[in-house]
Amino acid sequence: MYTINEVAGICDLSAHTLRFYDKEGLLPNISRSKSGNRQFSETDLEFVKMICCLKNTGMPIKEIKHYVNLYREGEETFDTRKEMMKAHRKEVIRQIDDLKKSLNIIDLKITKSLI
Repeated sequence: MYTINEVAGICDLSAHTLRFYDKEGLLPNISRSKSGNRQFSETDLEFVKMICCLKNTGMPIKEIKHYVNLYREGEETFDTRKEMMKAHRKEVIRQIDDLKKSLNIIDLKITKSLI
C-alpha cells in the first residue's frame, strides 16, 4: 500500500491534486486506514498513472470522469471506453504532428538567421 504522499511523488503530483481527483470521483476504489488516511494499492497507483496520462495528453477532467464512471459500470461499457481511447489517440497523434511541424520551423530558424 502507498500513502498519498508516496503516490504524489511517484506521479509528480501534489497530494492536494490527488485529494481533488478523489473528491471528483476519479479515484473510485481508494481505501482508507483506520485513521482515515487514503491508502493506494498497486492497482490504484496504475489508475492514477492512467489519469495523469490522459490529462497530460489533453483530455479534460470532465471526459476523464466520464471514462471513470463507465469503468465503474463494468465490462458492458468496454466497447464505449475503447472508442473513447481510440478517439483520444487520434487527438494525441494530431497534437504530435502539430508539434513536429512547429519543431521543424524552430530547427529551420536555428540553422538560418533568426527572424
